[in-house]
Formats: sequence, structure tokens, C-alpha cells
Amino acid sequence: MAIALGEPGIDGLSEAVGVLREWQSDGAPMQLHPGDLGWFWRSGAEATAAAVRTWSRSGRILAVGLLDGPGLLRLTIAPDARRDEELARRLVDDVTAPERGVLPEGKVNIESPVGALVQDLLFEDGWKADEPWTPLRRDLTEPVQDPGVRIEVVGPERAHMFAAVVRAAFDRSTFTDERWHAMATGSPYADARCLLAFDERGDGVAGVTVWSAGRGRPGLLEPMGVHREHRRQGYGEAISLAAAAALQELGSSSALVCTPSSNVGAVATYKSAGFRQRPEVRDQYRDPRISCR
Repeated sequence: MAIALGEPGIDGLSEAVGVLREWQSDGAPMQLHPGDLGWFWRSGAEATAAAVRTWSRSGRILAVGLLDGPGLLRLTIAPDARRDEELARRLVDDVTAPERGVLPEGKVNIESPVGALVQDLLFEDGWKADEPWTPLRRDLTEPVQDPGVRIEVVGPERAHMFAAVVRAAFDRSTFTDERWHAMATGSPYADARCLLAFDERGDGVAGVTVWSAGRGRPGLLEPMGVHREHRRQGYGEAISLAAAAALQELGSSSALVCTPSSNVGAVATYKSAGFRQRPEVRDQYRDPRISCR
């Protein structure tokens, strides 16, 4: 059967999230996680559905992509199909032809699992490696130490406070309490938690969202941030420990996070919270001087 490119629509999002859950394992390379779709859901279900692409054969989804911005496709593939030549060639054809509705012309990026055949074919097609990212992992089979600060799970009544911390942690962030409520309606949030860390005065100083992929599977931190007025006081380590503990309570086998390698402070923060650095990964990008197919 031929491989079909599709858009799941709102009704099909649960199936896409479901296969992403199934594909997560501690031995897998860093890849698109159901929590990535969950965080994107802050823009609403309709926008999330419009940003998702699937590739299927005989009714089975073999690859899922998230258009995480106008020129970035975050792509992952079923573990037993990462070296499937028919699939890899179809993926390359679809991402390099703007009329297929995946990526536009010009400079674009693709994130895909290390070792996938699609990476080899894109390099052969002239694509290049972009700036490095550092994945980190914390095993959750052992107890997680107390973070040493007050931590609260965010509910609707604290959404405005969580949103304010996120905006103060990330330049150009547009996160609001309305976006929190939209995110919380998404199916991935059923196994997620937003956490806030507080200082001695009761001010929110750091926040994180953790996403479980189910019991016995790795969970994800996305995003984690410290209020710009409260940095270098240990709150990043504290909220990362709280995130690990929350994922452990949700049954996750490990906690994953990925940050630009250039952000040495973030890498150091996660390592101080017991996360172990894994080999760097890189997106691939198409030089805008390379013509599309």
C-alpha cells in the first residue's frame, strides 16, 4: 500500500498523541513527545490540528510531524520504521516540495531522531546540520530529593500566576492564563502537571510543565523557566527536582529535557538536579540557496 500524507484534524489528534506515547522508550533517541503537542495546544485544538502531519501505510501511522513554527518540522518515526526506505523517501519528497503543504520555500529546519534514514537522505540532498542541542535525562527509579522550596501544582485559580512567571522567564513569550486554560483542555494534559516554585515572601519564582507519556515511559519537561528577577538563586535546580518528583508520581521511568547547547547555564542547572547529559543532537536545515523540488 502507498504511504499517505495526512492532516488528522481535531478528531484525529488523540490518535496522533496515542502513537507518540507508544513510541517513547528509555532506549530511544530524543524525539517528538506527546508533551510537545500538549504544549502547542496552548494555541487551541484547531491550531494544533492544523500543525500536525501524519504519514500512514495501510491505516497505520508510521510518522508524526509537528510544524512548530513556520519553518520548523519536528518529526518522529515509529521505532520499527526508522530505516524504512519507502517511508524515508516519501518523507523527503513531501518536506522538500512546498506544494505538499508541509514546509515552505526558503530556509527551513527538520528535527528527526538520530539514526533515522530520512536524515541520511536529506544530507545527500544537500541539507546541513544546524546548531547543537543538549538532551538530558534523569532516571526515576530512585527517590528524588526534596527541592527545598515551596512547590504548588497549578490549577485554574493559579493559571494567571503561572502565566506571569512564564512570560518573565522567556523573552518574547506571549503565554497568558487564557492559553493555560486552552492547554489544559488538550488530551495530553490529562497526564501533565504545571508546577510553581515560591520564594520565602510567597512570590512565584519558577515554573515548569511536565508531561507523562504513560507509566514506564519517559516524561518530558516543557517548558521550564525561572523569573528573570530571581535567577542564580537555585530556583532552577529546585523546580527541576520538583518536576522529576512529579513525573515519578505519574509513573514515568525517566525525565527528559532538551536545551540549546549554547545555553550553558541551563545545562548546568539540569545537571545539578541529577539530569545526565546525553550526546548532542542537531536539526537539519535547507540552505535557502538550494532550490526546492
